[in-house]
Amino acid sequence: MTPQPTVWPALRYDDAPTAVRFLVDVLGFEETLVVPGGAERAIAHAELRWPEGGGVMLGSCDGPADNVHDAMKPGTGAVYVVSDHVDVIHARVRTAGGDITLDLHDTDYGSHTFSLRDPEGNSWTIGTYRGA
Repeated sequence: MTPQPTVWPALRYDDAPTAVRFLVDVLGFEETLVVPGGAERAIAHAELRWPEGGGVMLGSCDGPADNVHDAMKPGTGAVYVVSDHVDVIHARVRTAGGDITLDLHDTDYGSHTFSLRDPEGNSWTIGTYRGA
């Protein structure tokens, strides 16, 4: 059983529904909760689980004001995702025409990894390195 996430990176998007589709359909996250926002196509809160453990939270830039997340700008986040399926994810991103910013390579610290930007510019790195 995959453990429940205890750390949640949080991101904001101008077009959160499109971001959810990219993260689910291309990167491979699983959509677990999407709470609509007040405006058309707005998402107040969404939770996406990573099948190998962990997850991210996201919402629309015009989401509920809380003086923390409503001040976040799209395209300023960076998330590292551990996976044993880096080559499969890389192929999906390439097939989808994703913006690969650092091509697939092996690092001197033992990771098989690549980086990309999502449709609104947030940086994602997918790699096998699980930390020290």
